[in-house]
Amino acid sequence: MTVVPRMSHGILSLTIETKEDLYKSYMPFIKNGGLFIPTNRTYQLGEEVFMLLSLIDESDKIPVTGKVVWVTPRAAQGGRVPGIGIQLSQEDATLISKIETYVATLLNSGRRTNTM
Repeated sequence: MTVVPRMSHGILSLTIETKEDLYKSYMPFIKNGGLFIPTNRTYQLGEEVFMLLSLIDESDKIPVTGKVVWVTPRAAQGGRVPGIGIQLSQEDATLISKIETYVATLLNSGRRTNTM
């Protein structure tokens, strides 16, 4: 899998290399959009996190601050990947637009994602 999270001094780093991986991580049903971040670390709902996002062909890392709104625990049913979903803010409108442009053709595909 090419979605590679890691912890570095309390900052999450997420690299998404393909549109398929972005589709699996994007959470369009969350107000302002959201991103699922695979991690084994324990987070609480409502916790604020900071992440550096490397998105497909973007040359610069994108700083993102979000609130944890989804938790998939380790050993979840159905072989789900453990991790958290973070809600993006209105200030991330440009990022959300980029994401939705990348995954536009996949959004109604009904394919399985990391959250649904």
